[in-house]
Amino acid sequence: MTNKNFIDISQAVTPGLARRLAAILYDTLLVFGLLLLASMVITLPVGIFAGEAASNALASNPLFKIWLAIVPPAFFLLFWMKGGQTLGMRSWRLRVIRADGTPLGWTDALKRFCFALISWLPLGLGYFWILFDRDNLTWHDRLSGTRLIMLAKN
Repeated sequence: MTNKNFIDISQAVTPGLARRLAAILYDTLLVFGLLLLASMVITLPVGIFAGEAASNALASNPLFKIWLAIVPPAFFLLFWMKGGQTLGMRSWRLRVIRADGTPLGWTDALKRFCFALISWLPLGLGYFWILFDRDNLTWHDRLSGTRLIMLAKN
């Protein structure tokens, strides 16, 4: 009996850098929109009920900063857990899976997110590593034990 969630890695095509960056750009725009929405959910009521000065004071409030810091990881982790694709990945026919071809668990998704941040730190070198890697994998693909695959056109 085969697992319908399993993907045969030997048959999978790994996307190149351009396709990955296009999906990242798309998702970045979505995350900025979500950050704006998350900010408005707090600042609009505070501004209406407590005044503009109180609304402006939120910028230095640590709880407000934590609230906003939760948005990007929540976006990626929830989408990766729900089907292995963010909206940007869906548009570019990409899916993230574990190196063994199975869907990501919470720890896999969290590791991938954290290692992806590390891949960006040295001017994106962890992403550009794909140009030199024999399997077209980024640093965070290797470190988290996950990988992106391209999906067939429908």
